[in-house]
This record gives sequence, structure tokens and C-alpha cells, in this order.
Amino acid sequence: MSDGPAGDPFGMLIKSAGDLLRPEELVREATRDIVKDEIRRHLEKVLAEDPKLAQDLKNSVRQLLEARATEYAALVRVGAATARLGLASLPPEVRRELMEDIVGLLSKEIGHIVERSL
Repeated sequence: MSDGPAGDPFGMLIKSAGDLLRPEELVREATRDIVKDEIRRHLEKVLAEDPKLAQDLKNSVRQLLEARATEYAALVRVGAATARLGLASLPPEVRRELMEDIVGLLSKEIGHIVERSL
């Protein structure tokens, strides 16, 4: 027989439930949510009162998202160029074998993607 809750399944369950429901954390999280909601309401009110500011914010967010998309596209192009450079620097026989492996792998992966999407 065990002296403490370490070996007792019920004691372990109660301890883990107590850990999950620590009041100080719940209060902190709830307070943070309330503050966030209050700030959100205030900002929405300010934006509702100033349609030009609201439109400027929307345009700025759209531009930011477009810039991020452009950045990601550039990173993909850099990665592709780097891969081509690496392939071009290989001896022809190794390059041919590697290309066959890559094409086979890509074909298989595209097949899996198509199967999952159906």
C-alpha cells in the first residue's frame, strides 16, 4: 500500500484536476480576456466613428498581407534557384539519377495529394 497520492489513481486524478484548475491562472486568463474584449470594443468604436481611419487600416493590412505573400514567393524562388544551382554543380550521371529520384518522389506526393482531395 502507498503512503501518498503518487500510487493512488484517485489521488493522481484529483491532483491533476487541481493543477488544471489553478484559480490564479484561471483568474489571470479571464482578466486578460476581459481586458482584450474591452480594448477591442474601444478600437471598434473609434473605427466606427472614423471611416477613413478604418479604411486606411484595412488597406494597410491588405498591403501587409500582399507583402508577406511576395516575400514567401521570393523565398520559394530563391530555394528553387539554389536547388537548380546544386543540381547544376553535380556530375552529369549523379544529376540524372538524382533528377529521376526527385521526379519519382514528386509524382508520388502529387498522387497522394490528389487522392486525399477526392
